[in-house]
Amino acid sequence: MSMTVQVDIVSAEQEIFSGLAEMVFAPAELGELGITPRHAPLISRLNPGEVRVKVSETETQAYFVSGGLLEVQPHLVTVLADTAMRAKDIDEAAALQAKAEAEEALNDKASKIDYATAQAQLAQAMMQLRTLDRLRKRGS
Repeated sequence: MSMTVQVDIVSAEQEIFSGLAEMVFAPAELGELGITPRHAPLISRLNPGEVRVKVSETETQAYFVSGGLLEVQPHLVTVLADTAMRAKDIDEAAALQAKAEAEEALNDKASKIDYATAQAQLAQAMMQLRTLDRLRKRGS
């Protein structure tokens, strides 16, 4: 049996995942992190993107997080997400609509929009679509 680490993925609404994993991949602020059991402690902000939890050699579960914090301890990985969902539960039509609306808002020079908010919405929608695309390519 291989070594494992306790992983908890939670959002403001609910706990999304809690269990043991062989490895965790997370979209940290400075790039993707691969976390194994007994990893050095760290705290990092998360970018919108996919968190992958390798439960076993044959099973990897994918989750979308819109951002948040990652805390790593040698025997515990905690993802505190602004919002989180199982990758397979992403609504592709809603993500495409959000992407189109954000792009339209950014392109409308006459409107009084908050560009930072529009850019964040665009980034989140694009990462949801990328997460869905990766999920389909893996055949999960």
